[in-house]
Amino acid sequence: MPHGHSHGGSTHLDHDHAGHDQSDHGHAGHQHHHGPVRYDRSFALGALLNIGFVVVEAVYGLIANSTALIADAGHNLSDVMGLLLAWGAVWLGRRIPQGRYTYGFGNASILASLLNAMILLIAVGAILLEAVNRLADPEPVGETTVMVVATIGIAVNGWTAWLFMGGQKHDINLRGAYLHMAADAAVSLGVVVAALAIRFTGWLWLDPVTSILIALVIVAGTWGLLRDSVRLAMGAVPDGVDRTGVERYLAGLPGVTAVHDLHIWPISTTETALTAHLVRPGMDQDDALLLEISTVLKERFGIGHVTIQVEHDGSCCRLAPADVV
Repeated sequence: MPHGHSHGGSTHLDHDHAGHDQSDHGHAGHQHHHGPVRYDRSFALGALLNIGFVVVEAVYGLIANSTALIADAGHNLSDVMGLLLAWGAVWLGRRIPQGRYTYGFGNASILASLLNAMILLIAVGAILLEAVNRLADPEPVGETTVMVVATIGIAVNGWTAWLFMGGQKHDINLRGAYLHMAADAAVSLGVVVAALAIRFTGWLWLDPVTSILIALVIVAGTWGLLRDSVRLAMGAVPDGVDRTGVERYLAGLPGVTAVHDLHIWPISTTETALTAHLVRPGMDQDDALLLEISTVLKERFGIGHVTIQVEHDGSCCRLAPADVV
């Protein structure tokens, strides 16, 4: 989104990190922090462990004649892809802005979270299809082998999910990785419970029914990820930002008579940008105020990339009407 607008009767103010006066350009307090806490080790360990487990699960699925294990191996493979996708987005987010990508590549984390949600839902569809087929034609399986392998799956996927548990609360891209691993651990637990129940009851239909229930639980957890990812991809105000509070704060600043053309949008899954026009009739340029605005917006509202345009006469701005974007 463009940062600078030139209108009659307006002054475009800038306060950079060094505190220099640059009246021709309009950035108030740029604060770049490149990506989330570096989870490279978590991604590397998670990907390696899960690739190894996919191979083990597929081999023993064939040995035990368990289509459930083979299907889960395929599901785990999709989750490895999801991990690599999220990791790639984190790596891209650290690259400096260049060429046509003036905001850098942080937006890749939003795309990754959206793709991860879609991959999860596709994987759930595959699980449901397999479960329905098995429900129509149940087959005997090697319960002991299935339980042992699935128990290993609980440990591998549960530990990998734990690696991302802290970051998933603050970064939707990491939440995608976390949900992938947590869903896999849940599937593996369902496989163990179903195999144990089949051993004692002989009810072969328990396996597909358990898979269906688990799939429904995964859908419930993934829906929120998909919804939030779509919102971020559409440039919606992030959930953690109080838009009304921001507008109230800006409108209450000394000398400000109106606020318009206010936009708040994500530039990654962890960074937020803001642009706004403040009408301050008869006021001189005030870099100290701009620094204060950028500091408050960062500390109180979590907005680290702030651009403010100050105008003496808001009626001269063609972007002043609320219905003009």
